[in-house]
Amino acid sequence: MEFELKAVLKCSSSLSGAASPSEITEFVTYCNADLLKRGAPPGCGAEIAGWNVAEDKIELKIVSDRFVRAHDALLRLKKELGKLLGKHRIGIRGVEIEDYKIALDWEAEEGLKIRKLPFVREIKQEEGRLELLLDVDESMLDKRIPDRLIRLLEDKRDAVRWKGKSEHWELLFESEQRQFHFDKDPTEEMLKRGWLQHAAGRGQYVYGPQITKIFRAFEKILLDELCTPLGYKEMIFPKFVAWDVWKKSGHAKGIYPEAYYVCTPKTRDPEYWEDVMDYFKVTNEVPVDMIMGKIENVGGMCYAQCPPFWVFLQGKIMPDEILPIMVFDRSGTSHRYESGGLHGIERLDEFHRVEILWMGTKQQAIEHSKVLQEKYRHIFNDILDIAWREAWVTPWFMAQEGKAGLAEIKEAGTIDYEAVLPYSGKWLEFQNVSVNGDKYPKGFSVKLQSGEDLWSGCSGVGLERWAAVFLAQKGLDAENWPEKFRSVVGELPEVFRFL
Repeated sequence: MEFELKAVLKCSSSLSGAASPSEITEFVTYCNADLLKRGAPPGCGAEIAGWNVAEDKIELKIVSDRFVRAHDALLRLKKELGKLLGKHRIGIRGVEIEDYKIALDWEAEEGLKIRKLPFVREIKQEEGRLELLLDVDESMLDKRIPDRLIRLLEDKRDAVRWKGKSEHWELLFESEQRQFHFDKDPTEEMLKRGWLQHAAGRGQYVYGPQITKIFRAFEKILLDELCTPLGYKEMIFPKFVAWDVWKKSGHAKGIYPEAYYVCTPKTRDPEYWEDVMDYFKVTNEVPVDMIMGKIENVGGMCYAQCPPFWVFLQGKIMPDEILPIMVFDRSGTSHRYESGGLHGIERLDEFHRVEILWMGTKQQAIEHSKVLQEKYRHIFNDILDIAWREAWVTPWFMAQEGKAGLAEIKEAGTIDYEAVLPYSGKWLEFQNVSVNGDKYPKGFSVKLQSGEDLWSGCSGVGLERWAAVFLAQKGLDAENWPEKFRSVVGELPEVFRFL
């Protein structure tokens, strides 16, 4: 890794007649021998490769390796130079970055192309080498933008490497074979029977009384067999998520292609909106382009259900004796833009989930995950009587954040539950149990009184996914359903008829 930085230090007055050339020369020698080598192995660090004094400016060229990066070297010497010039009643007013190049050893991964990066004017990629020409100022150096760019490149490369690994999926358990009573797509059959209808929005349905009662039966089973016996308490989590929440949860790193965005009016003043209202009254068309200039984005709709919960605990310290804590939320919809991937009720833009969330010490979080796994096995085997399997997977967010090592020894990570769809022969992931480690407590600054790390986990129960799996295997006729499930769901209501 090589850094080459050209910068100009602007002083409050002319240096001629103030600091003598010999003083500057002595300062540069000191920097190259000591100041810019601190913290680096012998023979490493940064160096002032060229300098010039012109009136009220000091021109510098700094080269370095990865141990003392050129931007860190510049900030170091600026502070020390300020002390020297202060003796002559001269201050440093600012720093102008003329040119900043970073070169990295770069073995490109297949499928990874670096075309554009923030704050980078030009990218040159050759065999085994990547060169960045940065477009930054002093404030960006203070914010460590160059370091974050390097980390971004490493994240992009790691993400490609992990997506190419097969080790992220490991079969843990597979149920016995079951008798299937259906070989059709249940969504298509429900549309024919009028159990549901496509809604006006993309990837969205209006659910009729029959499928809604099936959803409520799933919820009842979940509450009776899992939530209530384990001591879960119900909460209501927000379904609008502000950007500050996604920044702390980590979702802001990559949520953008899938988020449903929320915007608010810049003002409620009717006069400000009069042209929009008049346009609609005249054309009977909503002028979307006009609206876009009058709103501002403030966040998005619920994507992953648990992040907004953590605002409830943000910045707080909890006594250890109240652990473990178990809560759940079933208060609303989740939204994801499934570009090109919409299919029936199993892949939607708007869907319904019960979010199960627990927290405790590391040991408590891991042990509770095992208890949940047993509860799910009981529900899937003994009540729903479906053919299913479970697999250990490493969530991408953990691999990208350098936490894959924990997942490999099965401490933090995710178990996915999959079921076969007889009409297609494909396996559908319909449930998960995730131990998230200290990701959320650290992101939201939640601590324990003892100082021990707080860990958490979550498990999203997708009602549409459960229905897609159950109905694909058992069909829509209740006589083919397991007796235990029939006793929960009862008679399906017939409300609407159409001519």
